Amino acid sequence: NKPDILGSSDSIFLGDPKKHNPEDLFLASIATCHMLWYLHLCADHKIIVLQYSDHPEGVLTLKKDGSGRFTEVTLHPKVVISDDSDVDKATSLHHVASQYCFIANSLNFEVQYLPMTLVHGH
Repeated sequence: NKPDILGSSDSIFLGDPKKHNPEDLFLASIATCHMLWYLHLCADHKIIVLQYSDHPEGVLTLKKDGSGRFTEVTLHPKVVISDDSDVDKATSLHHVASQYCFIANSLNFEVQYLPMTLVHGH
């Protein structure tokens, strides 16, 4: 069994800002899918990832009737790799991961990627 997700609506819809909302989870699913593919590709290319974080952002466009949709998502993956790993290859693998991500490939808009790759100790 998976743990329950105590969710709420977004605070702009009078939800509890301390709880995850569907929009948070939508962005998290895109970011997590990308991260898992990226880490898999790094392992295949002998790139040692020491840290990985991301702060996805999305643009939600609302209509007058209250409906809406995401029109843009940008991922900001920040990766720290070992000093014996190839920084250029590590950065380029974000593009490859974007082609494999099931979630991103299911969207009706392109996800933008603004990766930052740092080498440990530099």
